[in-house]
Amino acid sequence: MRILLDSHVFVWVKAGPENLSDQARAAIIDPANEVFVSVASAWELWIKHSKKSIVQLAPVLDSGARGFLKGLTESDIELLDVTLEHAAMAAALPHLHRDPFDRMLIAQALLERLTLMTSDRQFKRYKGLRIIGV
Repeated sequence: MRILLDSHVFVWVKAGPENLSDQARAAIIDPANEVFVSVASAWELWIKHSKKSIVQLAPVLDSGARGFLKGLTESDIELLDVTLEHAAMAAALPHLHRDPFDRMLIAQALLERLTLMTSDRQFKRYKGLRIIGV
């Protein structure tokens, strides 16, 4: 399975795995699965961190791009770039969710055939989107 982590799920993976369900933790650590975090999530986390510190992820976020990449590597997570196709799809999605970062994750998951790991119930409104709840 190929899994795309929502931003808050990545925070929990790095700093609060006890917040994840047993199913979510098992899927993330299963070596048969490929786990991704989007560049869009990194951008979102840095924006949020600049407004109010995300204390549990501060060491990763304060270290810039290298620190973020190191945090991914330590957890055996791959970085998913944002492409023009992703941007076009995010813009074309039905307006069921207003958050532009979440819309990007939905578009990426649909286009790349990824299962999106999230606790956001709004995501279930998008047809064809595979979700693992946390």
